[in-house]
Amino acid sequence: MLTLEDLVIAQGDFRLTADITLPAAGITALMGPSGGGKSTLLAAVAGFLTPTAGRILWAGQDLVAHPPGKRPVAILFQDNNLFPHLTAAQNVGLGLRPDLRLSTKQKERVSRTLQRVGLGGMEDRKPAALSGGQQSRVALARVLVSDRDLVLLDEPFAALGPALKDEMLDLLKETLGGSERTVIMVTHDPDDARRISDQTVLVVEGEVQPPQPTEELLANPPPALSAYLGT
Repeated sequence: MLTLEDLVIAQGDFRLTADITLPAAGITALMGPSGGGKSTLLAAVAGFLTPTAGRILWAGQDLVAHPPGKRPVAILFQDNNLFPHLTAAQNVGLGLRPDLRLSTKQKERVSRTLQRVGLGGMEDRKPAALSGGQQSRVALARVLVSDRDLVLLDEPFAALGPALKDEMLDLLKETLGGSERTVIMVTHDPDDARRISDQTVLVVEGEVQPPQPTEELLANPPPALSAYLGT
């Protein structure tokens, strides 16, 4: 269970507040206008921003004092963050060991995970030799092998075309939706939230609101969400 307890994050004139709890499994969408604080919230949970006040609790343990590498967090950005000089297998292997000194079993696991995301036989290809969708699959495979309990997704498929984006969302739901991991995904598209998320958290003008069932929220959006969606 992830609890943001009286959390305050201040950046210049911007202030983000949160006091919510998310369950220990399932997919949560983060929605709201640009500049509202969605990416800021993910950065704080991942350890890239230090809160001004409050706690970030995972399974009762406060993560605030822990550096990013010591948190149970895997994060996937829109640009996939692949290293161009490394092969697909090496990029995925970073999720297991940053020094890439993988055992035979770990290498086999990387290959199995690439097969799982539809990239079997492409282990030796570098990102430049992969399509945008294939690069997204490599990045997702790295998240899968990491076995981190918290998976943070900052609009990872926003640059893809509609059909490919839907394919990646379905793959994400298939591979992570039924797991015990807590998945939080930033999206600007209500159809994305409907497609994969059990619940949605609205972030508006620096306020992180309590999670609500996705269909219920989108069927009866509050004024701020309605204005954002243009409904």
